[in-house]
Amino acid sequence: MGENSGLSHDEQYSTALTVEDFRANIAEVDDRIAAAASRAGRDRAEIELLPVSKTVPQERIRLAVAAGCHKLGENKVQEAHRKSEEMADLDIDWSVIGHLQSNKAKDVARFASEFQALDRIKIARALDRRLQGEGRSLDVYVQVNTSAEDSKFGMPPEELLGFLRDIREFDTLKVQGLMTLAIFSSDIERVRPCFRMLAELRERARQTDPDLIGAGRLSMGMSGDFEVAIEEGSDCVRVGQAIFGKRSVPDSHYWPENG
Repeated sequence: MGENSGLSHDEQYSTALTVEDFRANIAEVDDRIAAAASRAGRDRAEIELLPVSKTVPQERIRLAVAAGCHKLGENKVQEAHRKSEEMADLDIDWSVIGHLQSNKAKDVARFASEFQALDRIKIARALDRRLQGEGRSLDVYVQVNTSAEDSKFGMPPEELLGFLRDIREFDTLKVQGLMTLAIFSSDIERVRPCFRMLAELRERARQTDPDLIGAGRLSMGMSGDFEVAIEEGSDCVRVGQAIFGKRSVPDSHYWPENG
């Protein structure tokens, strides 16, 4: 699913080309987050805005950093690793938010501060082994497929509790909560249940054993649907196009086939 979520916001995504452009786009997104939080009776300070810089060249990312972005989300490990090296002179925390193949675990263990798409024990084991070698730990979110679409990554909801128990053996993985991608649809009432399901799964995990879920945060919502996600309890919204501008590369290039 792409950041526009099929909600026809494409024409509103102006490409940021200066620090001032980025500040304006970020301020607009922040206003929308605050309004959604207010509607839900929530504190704006509880909600993290994670700018997603996939496909964006380092020249523009540097402008975003100058505008205040110091944590960035990337889908492809190879692209994120390259950018982390190109911009090693900057203070950036990199969050890998896309599907991971086990042979790329060594790269994630080397540079990422967070991994939001953990959905297989094979990946957990590979990350743990590499992280032990690096002498560090990694914040992770467990990805759940709440849309029941075969094309989506993430584990089936019914397998979540067992998976959370299984990954306890990996001391280097610090579970922060759950992540999901909603269904790609312009119909908000089809999108909303995906978010609601993730919130329900969090509560089920908490009731079973609060230690399973760590901080119990929910990462859900992107440029086209993050307001709905916030209304349903999101603690982290992953926003790309509303900050950086419309991408020329179609989302199908990134999600989910080529993770």
